[in-house]
Amino acid sequence: MLYRATHRTAYYYSEPVSICHNQVHLTPRSCARQRVVETALHVEPRPARITSRTDCFGNIAASFAILEPHDRLVVTADSVVEVLAQAEAEPVPWEAARDRVRDAADDGAFEAMHFVFDSPFARAWPAVRNYAEDSFAAGRPLAEAAACLCGRIHRDFRYDAQATSVTTPVEEVFEERHGVCQDFAHIAIACLRSLGLAARYVSGYLRSAPGMVGAEASHAWISVYGPGGWIDFDPTNDVAAGLNHVTVAWGRDYGDVAPVRGVALGGGEHTVTVSVGVEPL
Repeated sequence: MLYRATHRTAYYYSEPVSICHNQVHLTPRSCARQRVVETALHVEPRPARITSRTDCFGNIAASFAILEPHDRLVVTADSVVEVLAQAEAEPVPWEAARDRVRDAADDGAFEAMHFVFDSPFARAWPAVRNYAEDSFAAGRPLAEAAACLCGRIHRDFRYDAQATSVTTPVEEVFEERHGVCQDFAHIAIACLRSLGLAARYVSGYLRSAPGMVGAEASHAWISVYGPGGWIDFDPTNDVAAGLNHVTVAWGRDYGDVAPVRGVALGGGEHTVTVSVGVEPL
């Protein structure tokens, strides 16, 4: 599938902002199942400077500063991306995937070790391990077990856009059983890491389709590492991430790949609007 993906974030301030510095993860990345054809980032008002770098996870992070008074900030990313189907996962026991990373069996497994340990938004604790163990019986194939886990999260947790914020602890989400795609990804990652598996947070976009939730803004799902490479699952929609999912960035959790973050001097009260469009070409 060939898509044009457009992400627009607008901040409106009650008082002028005199200066701001921002970092964005809005450039889709090329990877095994995705090719970036073209991409552009537009910022209003025009920044004094804008630079790009590759972060430690291989994502493109852009930084910019606006050094003149302004009462609004609009950041628009426009990209054309070709998305390929996800390859079928090798039917290996989940313990083999865990041991391969633990033993750093190859370069891929060594790199995956970044994603085994706790991170600020995705910490493992006994309750999530107990929850995960119901899906990970001894010898069960990794992909089958991970799909089972994500299916249970889909059934057991209620999607509620008003229930949480980006600062809501994962323990609270697990206890209250409601949240959004970011929260469900963090729960799944905490479960997988509690078993010693490598799991990463994927930020991107979702093509709107009947029965799918999360297409109106940035979407989030997870990847788990196995001997054949990374396998993507979307616990919010109980599907394997496929032709409807456009990958922007990945990291340990949301904090590594927040679409837009920054600091501003002044501004008073502010409102934010976010819109995402994924249009098949």
